[in-house]
This record gives sequence, structure tokens and C-alpha cells, in this order.
Amino acid sequence: MADDFKDFDELPKRGDNHEIEEKAEAAFQSRVTESGRFVLQRSDRKDYGTDCQIEIVNQDQASNVRVHVQLKGTERALNADGSLSIEVSRSNFNYLLMQPHSFYAAYHVPTGSLRICHAEHVAQQYEHAGKHWSQQRSLTVTFTDELTHERLCRLADLAASAARTGRNHRLKQIRTLPEEVASQLRRSVANVHVPADEIEAGRLLANLYESNADEIISAAFDQFAAVLGADSDALGWAFMAEVNLGMTGSDASPDRIHEAIRYFSERVDQGRYIDGTLRYTIGNGFSALGQEAEAKEHYEAALADPAVAQDPALASQVHKNLGSSFERLGSEDLAVEHYREALRLNSNLPEAHNALAHYHLRRGEWVDALDHFDEAVFTDAHLSKAAAVEGWKANVLFNNGEGAAAFRQINSLLPQASDEAWIWPFSARLVAAFGRSSPEHARQAQSFWRRYLAAFPDNPHGTRELLLATLFLQSEGIDIGRTYADFQEEFNRRINQVAEPDEVAFLWDRLGHWAQDQSDWVEAERCFRKAYDLAGAHYGYCLGTALIALGRHEESLPIMREQAEHIQGDAMSWFQYGVSNAELGHSATAIEAYEKALALDPDYDHAMFNLGGVYWNRRDVGAAIEIWERAIDRFPDHELTHKLRHDLPQFFPAPAELEPEGK
Repeated sequence: MADDFKDFDELPKRGDNHEIEEKAEAAFQSRVTESGRFVLQRSDRKDYGTDCQIEIVNQDQASNVRVHVQLKGTERALNADGSLSIEVSRSNFNYLLMQPHSFYAAYHVPTGSLRICHAEHVAQQYEHAGKHWSQQRSLTVTFTDELTHERLCRLADLAASAARTGRNHRLKQIRTLPEEVASQLRRSVANVHVPADEIEAGRLLANLYESNADEIISAAFDQFAAVLGADSDALGWAFMAEVNLGMTGSDASPDRIHEAIRYFSERVDQGRYIDGTLRYTIGNGFSALGQEAEAKEHYEAALADPAVAQDPALASQVHKNLGSSFERLGSEDLAVEHYREALRLNSNLPEAHNALAHYHLRRGEWVDALDHFDEAVFTDAHLSKAAAVEGWKANVLFNNGEGAAAFRQINSLLPQASDEAWIWPFSARLVAAFGRSSPEHARQAQSFWRRYLAAFPDNPHGTRELLLATLFLQSEGIDIGRTYADFQEEFNRRINQVAEPDEVAFLWDRLGHWAQDQSDWVEAERCFRKAYDLAGAHYGYCLGTALIALGRHEESLPIMREQAEHIQGDAMSWFQYGVSNAELGHSATAIEAYEKALALDPDYDHAMFNLGGVYWNRRDVGAAIEIWERAIDRFPDHELTHKLRHDLPQFFPAPAELEPEGK
């Protein structure tokens, strides 16, 4: 029976590595569980370079945000500096590097310590040493940092924030129409990868701030805060970036700006910073929140600091921002004083030139405004600042009568429109306001609106303005290179794209006037009627006039009466009402209408001649002759004066046929 167990001595023995691995796994799982921020999701059945995945949890909520981990255990001695080094194969490292925030965890059995080293940190070490990791057969992973609960919590915050950002970018693209994706991507803020290493993250943040990458910093704010800590000195750059965005009216977080004010206020009077610069930043924070009274107090405190006064560049910026606060508080004169003081200290400060340019713009002082806009040259990476200046320069140039230069400004802005969403609508408002002030402007407006419609096909506003620019040119006698029939084809194709009935009515009215200019009263009546049917009363005069020209006086009469009595009671309306009544034999009403026209406009020639004609037709020759004599005296060279002398010489002899005086 004893012989049955003798072969047990030949079974594999449990080696030391198994014990080390079990200790490493136990220590790692315990540390992860105790952190309360991760759960050990699963161990990889096929270990190509990842032993397990840990998933972020928020209380009892799972997230599906996972971090890949390669777990190592060793009994080897520590390095002289207390660090721990472990060799890994290049393929193992490359596999782990595929996932963001992945790391090696090493359990050191003799000391019972559990350490962490991120895969990206290993790659960075090799790159900085001039050794590309991809050219190595094996790599040395050096562990210096303990995998503490705090470290795991920071990693959870970092990975969760990065995952949310990535998810939001994907969702934004998914919601975007395919034809708009390219434009949306150009406007999107770059998604920066924040390293888990505190020193590297701080260095990255500082460089981004110096490069004016405020939007990128803001988008990654939570990631930087996770790595650096909410109260670390290095996070000050992120708070300043958020304040900068608020100052420029960009999409900033008010909560973060409030936190920035607290952050910088706690550092005043500590002796570690120049208090004046802190006061300046705090003032910017209050200004970004629209609390200008508080901002003013901090700007004034900043200027009272001798260290700020001795720095002209900084002092000039403080004066400029203080001026902006005064302006928003309603003290424009004080604001201008500070803008000018800012330029005295730094004659090239673009923000101060820009502020003074807007001051002169509001006062209609176009030349002074243009001078300052020309000096508002922003050389930093904020292209939107420079573009905004160019846009306002176009506004000033239009107001100053320099339309050609204004259109050049607009045309130079349009290539940036895919990145700056305000450019198209701002330019469209300018061109709509000034594009029909002269034939020269209208020609350039035509080109602008065709570009606009290429960018926004079938846009109602652009369609209306293109049609109006063309109709304006025709009304000014400019050859537009098309006949009425040719243009009518385009008009009929585009008119349905204009949405508002009042705007459609106005376009039909303008087209009707073109037909009227060509004496095509049938077509004119068709167009005027469409305008009248859409918008009613105000277009009645033109419709009534066309009906009169077509001899349709019965139809014209109620329309012209409404015009004269209720809508547009001017001399012309009363005159046309008189014409319809006269043609219909309503002599008394016609006389009354012509007399009202003459009361409103004593020099209305046709009203006076027609009034005489009504009396003549009702056989009141005396009254007719009396009125015509007055008309001939007032309008001696009028064609109707010549007609009367030709047709009725017995009453109105030509001047040459009058006998000499005294004969």
C-alpha cells in the first residue's frame, strides 16, 4: 500500500515564482479594492503583455473605463537610490503601451512595497536619453513611486476625465452631418493627452499656457487637476487659462473662474508671489464674471504695487483692463484715460488700441477708429483676435465711405470662416447694410452673396440679398448682362427659398418696377399683385398704378381709395385716385382728389392740368380755363402747356402771337 504513494515524490514542485506571483496579486488586489475607486475587472486569459484590467467605479456605479496593468513581483535587491528595476521585453511593453494610462505594478517582496510606473513614462525616459525604445530588444522599467490609494484616486480621475472627453468628441462627430464633419473638426479643440506623471504634466501645462492654448487647457482642465492636485502651484496656469477665456467672451466655466479667484486670493500676502500680479489676475477673474466693481478694486490694488509700477508692460495691461472695467461701469471718460495711459506705457499694446478704436467707432469718428484698428496688431496665436479687428475695420471702412477697401477686408476674412463661426454672419450683416448704397457696392455685394450661397445653399437671407443686389443694379441703370426674361428665370427659381412673406412681397415689388421701366404693364401688374396679395396695403399704390395704365379703373378705384384715405395719403395717391374717378366719369370725386393732391403738393403739374381737364369735360369751361391759365403760368415749358396752346389757341395763344403792348 505504501508503494502506491512513492510516485508522489516525482510530481512538480511549487516554485518560488508562484509564491511571488501570488503575493504580488494579493497585494495589488488589496490595494485596488481599498482605494474604493477601482475594481479588478478580470485577469487576461491570454497574457500578451497585460495581466489584468481595473475598472473605475464611482460609488456603486460602473463606468466601463478601464486601465490595463502588467503586474510584476520580485525579490531582487533595490538599486542604490532605492528604486527598483525590472526587465521587460519590447513586445510586452509595446502591447501595454497600446492603451492610455496603462502601467506596470511591481511588488517588492523583501520590503512589501507595491510600486507603479506608467508605460508612457518608460517610453519618455528612453526618448529623452536618445534611445528609441522600439530599437531595443528589452527595456528596463524603473520603479520609484509607491502605488498609494492617493495615486490610484488621481489615476481614476485622470482616466475618467480623458474617457469622457474622448466620448464627447465621438458623440459630437456622430451628431454632425457628414458634409459638415470637416468644418466641425477644424473648429474642434484639440484633445491633448495629459501624462500621469506630475512633473511632466506640469511642464506640459506651462508650455501650453505660454503658447496661448487656453482652449486646449480648458478642455483638459480636469485631467491636469487630477494629476497635479486642485491646490498645486502648477495648476495656476490652468486657472489663468480659464480666466483668459472668460475675459475674451469664450466658452469658459464660471465655476472654475470662481475657484480661480479663491485659488489666487489664498496666495496673496504669502510672500511667494508678487502680490500685484495676483491682484491683476484676480481682477481679471472678477471681470470675466461681469463683476466689474470688484475687478476695478483689484486692478487699482495691482497698480499700487511698486513691483507692477516698475514693469511697464504689465502696468500697461493693468491700465487697459482697468479702463475696460470703468467703461462697463459707465465711466467712459475714465476708461479712455486708462486706455491712453496704457499706450503711453506700451505704445504697441494691441488691446488698448482695439479699445480706443471701439471708443471712436461708437462716436462715429471713423478716421480715428481706423487709425487705432490699424495699430491693433495681435501677434500671438489667437487668430480670432486679429480676425475680429479686421472685421471691425471693415465696418469702419463702410461707414467712412471706403466700400472697396471694406470689401477687401471681408474677402480677406472669408478664408478663416471655417474656423471662426462669426465671420460669415458678421460679414453678411455688413454687406446687407451697405451693399446697396451704391452701384459699385452692389456689384461687389453680388459676388459676396454668391460666395455666401455657395457656403450656405438655399439660405433665405443670402437668396434675398442676392436678388435685391441684382434688382438694385438694374434700377440704377447698370447693365447686369441679362434681359428681364433671363433674370425672371433665376428669380422664379430662387424666390421660394425666401421665407418671410414681407421679404417675398418686396422682391416681387422690385421685379414689378423693372417690368414697369420697360412699359410692360401686364407683367408689372402680375408682380405688383403678388406683392399686394402677400403683404397688402403698402403695395397697393403700385398695383393701382399698373391697373390704371392698363385701363382697369374699376379694379384700381378701391385700391387707390384705400391708399389715399388710409395707407399713404400723399399727393401721388390722391392724384391716381383722381385719375381713376375721372376715367369712370366720377367728376366730383375726381375734382376733390386732384385738389387734395395740389394742397399737398402745389407744384404737382399733372394734378393741375388734369383738374382743368375734369372741369372741361363736365363743360365748365370757365373753371377749366382759369385752372389751365394758372398751370401755364406755373409751368410755361411743360409739354401739356404746349399741347393746350396747340389745341386751344383761342384761349391760350402762343407768346409770339400776342400783340405788342400798347398797340
